[in-house]
Amino acid sequence: MSALLKRSETVIFLVLLAAVIITGLLNPAAWQLSNIFSLLRANVITGIMALGVLVVMISGGIDISVPYFAMAAMYVTILGMLKTDYAGIFLPFVVSTAIGLALGGLNAFFVHTVRMIPMIVTLGTGTMVRGFLLGVIGTSNINRDQMPGQLIDFASTALVKMQAPDGSTIELSAMVLIYVALALVVHFILAHTMIGRGLYAMGGDREAARRAGFNVRRITWFAYCLSGALAGFAGLLYVSMSWLANPRDLAGTEMDLLAAVVLGGASIFGGRGSVLGTMLGVFMLVLVNNSLIILHVSTTWQRVAVGLIVITACAVTAWRDRRAAAA
Repeated sequence: MSALLKRSETVIFLVLLAAVIITGLLNPAAWQLSNIFSLLRANVITGIMALGVLVVMISGGIDISVPYFAMAAMYVTILGMLKTDYAGIFLPFVVSTAIGLALGGLNAFFVHTVRMIPMIVTLGTGTMVRGFLLGVIGTSNINRDQMPGQLIDFASTALVKMQAPDGSTIELSAMVLIYVALALVVHFILAHTMIGRGLYAMGGDREAARRAGFNVRRITWFAYCLSGALAGFAGLLYVSMSWLANPRDLAGTEMDLLAAVVLGGASIFGGRGSVLGTMLGVFMLVLVNNSLIILHVSTTWQRVAVGLIVITACAVTAWRDRRAAAA
């Protein structure tokens, strides 16, 4: 029991539970089923992108290019669908994921081959991709009337649908299942494969991992390519769920992703982190934003709250790692 209480996942779950109770007491609307379903739906895109950030962070790196890769992959894919009149679902997701994977490979090349600092690399590639997207490919919004109907129908699939007492319809998006499935895949990779062990080993001590026989090059490429692939997939899913392809959307959400992953117990220095913790961190972040909206707090203060969460989580992580090193 004592070991369970010391786990990061347990702590964040208890904090999350307390936040839900307090928010509900301040405004009972937070406990309504419609709001709970809305919270779960809001977890999907941030959660999928956060899984990629988690993998990179465990390896000892950092990836702040994820939202920009997601924007580029989704916008290029949607434009391609419109120009070719393609009406399918599977192939566009494959293409968007492949674009993200290729961009992730660009990060891996600079980080491993050129030996550049991950934060500088991902900041540069993210900015470069965004500039190319807006300057060369286009800046026009693609609204619902222009969007491929099959994508909208796919993302509109409901796992649960019921009628509220006031006559409105309450739905739980089936996209939550996709998020959970991807989370299970990433968890399996981290917990039950050699490359997963290599990610943790490299994050703990890169040189020690190399001497232990882990292929550092392969692990680095895997981490950044997986992050890019998840970004590309999440980008197209985001467009399908929001019914709007805006090449400026998702910009600035990299802080939310970092906050969620660190809040979930991942170490900013690498070697520590879990899928469950990240999912709880994502839910906590979504809950905070949602609670501030319910309490009629302006969006400016919502960003202040996210910034405080990042600083606090990083400070706790640094303190925990120093304490562990001293012990």
